Amino acid sequence: MSKEVSEEGQTHHHGKDYVDPPPAPLFDFGELKLWSFYRALIAEFIATLLFLYITVATVIGYKKQSENDHCGGVGLLGIAWAFGGMIFVLVYCTAGISGGHINPAVTFGLFLARKVSLLRAVFYMIAQSLGAVCGVGLVKAFMKHDYNKFGGGANTVAPGYNTGTALGAEIIGTFVLVYTVFSATDPKRSARDSHIPVLAPLPIGFAVFMVHLATIPITGTGINPARSFGAAVIYNSEKSWDDHWIFWVGPFIGALAAAAYHQYILRAAAIKALGSFRSNATN
Repeated sequence: MSKEVSEEGQTHHHGKDYVDPPPAPLFDFGELKLWSFYRALIAEFIATLLFLYITVATVIGYKKQSENDHCGGVGLLGIAWAFGGMIFVLVYCTAGISGGHINPAVTFGLFLARKVSLLRAVFYMIAQSLGAVCGVGLVKAFMKHDYNKFGGGANTVAPGYNTGTALGAEIIGTFVLVYTVFSATDPKRSARDSHIPVLAPLPIGFAVFMVHLATIPITGTGINPARSFGAAVIYNSEKSWDDHWIFWVGPFIGALAAAAYHQYILRAAAIKALGSFRSNATN
């Protein structure tokens, strides 16, 4: 199929069978005049609200069911499935509207890669954070006693681990997620592997699932600053706020590393830019 694309009018892109979208402008105030921009913000808000409601409710429900029966409830595997499954569903639902970020770290990584403007990135992060607060607020409203009793789904450093270990876990976990996002949405990969019908939200959801399996015992798994922020605001314990910086710094560093790796190593953007500079210099 990639050959067909190349033969049907794509040869003018220097023989490439894919087209990279142009870099997003750093500031694009024209977006503020578009309904599609506000529609995307609403989609990010609602998606993050639903994500936090389902996942935190799953965490609280598991802790309640397993309090007197260690084999009760969905288990850590079920919690990981809840997070990964909801990301799959919500990215699938919102990808065509907002891009399906549902995570400030993902938005930050895509901003660094010039996939979204700074204006859109900032507004997305605000919408995601507010959605997370509202989602966790619904969990507390519906099951207040159990919510307060079982920790509110807040991210903290687990006993036996130090902040360095927790920070490293958040960095690597977010790297896996954001790297998967870049790979799953890469137009080059989509063109070359078009004979493999892989739905982009599927590997993204699986990445979230796998990272949760590895890091739930360490930090409860953040890899999403909005998720951690929403739980910290509603639960509002001293411990959750003491550790809270980890769940912003770690994901943002992980997103930065993933964006740099994909753009400058795998896609060789630095080499392409250097080649373009040399070509212009000789003309």
